[in-house]
Amino acid sequence: MPLHIVSHPLVHDALALLRDKQTPADTFRRVATRISVLLAAEALRDVPTATSTVVTPLGPAEARRVASDVVVVPVLRAGLGMLDAVLDLVPTARVGYIGLQRDEQTAIASRYYSKLPQGLIDSYVLMIDPMLATGGSASAALDLLRQAGASRVRIVCIVAAPEGVAVVERDHPDVAIYTPVVDSHLNAQKYIVPGLGDFGDRLYGTV
Repeated sequence: MPLHIVSHPLVHDALALLRDKQTPADTFRRVATRISVLLAAEALRDVPTATSTVVTPLGPAEARRVASDVVVVPVLRAGLGMLDAVLDLVPTARVGYIGLQRDEQTAIASRYYSKLPQGLIDSYVLMIDPMLATGGSASAALDLLRQAGASRVRIVCIVAAPEGVAVVERDHPDVAIYTPVVDSHLNAQKYIVPGLGDFGDRLYGTV
């Protein structure tokens, strides 16, 4: 599946605020919600719909309603900062959680929590994680989703590194990645450069 670079000007306006080191935590949270709504809408552009009829104050009108089960899976903890935005967009979505801890020395991810809904085989699954850095956590989370039966999975992230994109494309070539930007590289500490710092720390004010 191709890498989808989301070029909407409102997405990039929000990204500029998230990158700015002067942006305070309360503003960061609001902007994270804004960009997450826009990215999720793009990732769900082809979700199946069914035709129905609704009655307006002036008469019947043809309508289209989402006809597929949508499942949102944040990767803890940073992915939680995107969850409410997606649920505002798709209130009927089911939610799963995957907790992965990255070793600061080796950058290898280990699982500490996983709770996924049943019956994922026909679902549209959005895995949300703001930073696609090494790709190790993303690949491990995708492995868990595959084991749970998910067959249609998209990753939604706010900033990606070429190294992470390459790992996902190698390990899960059928998974589409939706992001506004692929940055330059990872530094020695495996942070995305120029990136926006530690998303979770900035979101929760633990910098």
